[in-house]
Amino acid sequence: MAPPMPTLHFDMTTISEFDYELPPERIAQTPLVERSASKLLVDRGTSSPEHQQVDDLADLLDPGDLVVVNDTRVLAARIFTTRPTGGVTELLLLEPDGPAPVALAAERSEWVALVKPSKKVAPGTELTIDGEADLAITVGEDLGEGRRRVLLESTNLEAALERIGNMPLPPYITETLDDPNRYQTVYADQPGSAAAPTAGLHLTDDLISRLAAKDIGFARVELVVGLDTFRPVMVDHLDDHHMHSERYRVPEETMAKVAEADRVVAVGTTSVRALESAARSGLTGATELFIRSPFDFRTVDLLLTNFHMPKSTLLVMIDAFVGPRWRTLYDEALATDYRFLSFGDAMLLDRHAS
Repeated sequence: MAPPMPTLHFDMTTISEFDYELPPERIAQTPLVERSASKLLVDRGTSSPEHQQVDDLADLLDPGDLVVVNDTRVLAARIFTTRPTGGVTELLLLEPDGPAPVALAAERSEWVALVKPSKKVAPGTELTIDGEADLAITVGEDLGEGRRRVLLESTNLEAALERIGNMPLPPYITETLDDPNRYQTVYADQPGSAAAPTAGLHLTDDLISRLAAKDIGFARVELVVGLDTFRPVMVDHLDDHHMHSERYRVPEETMAKVAEADRVVAVGTTSVRALESAARSGLTGATELFIRSPFDFRTVDLLLTNFHMPKSTLLVMIDAFVGPRWRTLYDEALATDYRFLSFGDAMLLDRHAS
């Protein structure tokens, strides 16, 4: 008799399990005047989360904790150009084909960009910008999903983008941002991201100083925020979703502080992804890590994060961090007038809470 066939087990988790109703009026269109005045829903694993402000963070953490931030800087990476036929083509620069500092400094550099409308731009098409003589753009091969390889030529690409580029606000933000610096963290450093690590937008220099005064550590990582920020999950089953690669760098000093800390408090999902990738794959590289339940967190204990889009990989990460009680927290936030998404309010989550 032939031996019995082994039983195959498939994870049938679907993206519909991470859906919730988000009224459009609850999506924050503008940031608050004071960054740290945002509401903070504090989760300790109980049925009644606490209502605080981000400005209270130093009082909510303990000496010996370590706050880790993503200090990537958002590029003015949305560019409106003209095709030789006279039509308008929009480019959103996602990442260079190589290290970002080299790409910004080089006179010739290739980038991966979202191009709209991609189908109307043949490979080899040269795009122009009215009044801009120091930036030449040639669109190259089609990489799928609206992505194209683009050759940029400029004596100073970063300066050119500052002149003609637009801040790449998410499509659900329809109001004009008066101060582009409000889409940057106060500690933003190395330019390269196509979106802000939005949980960090709540922190101020004063709040960071108060953390230090309480002997709460502060450390940095860099994760270049890329395509998955703009792409919804397009498949039914999470097993079928492919995470796009994002470049990251975690300094040795940061990992040493992580090892010594009583608790690691990640500011934003991008900080989580950088730290957990470093713990598995080394301090620098490109990560396709998809954090979903069940997940063995090796570094992060607490998470300061905004409220995320329905059916997003970010919400899947929150489920991996605190389990299904994310629904209770989101229901509470919706019932008590919290603001959602990039310019909205925040949560402080403890994955050890029962």
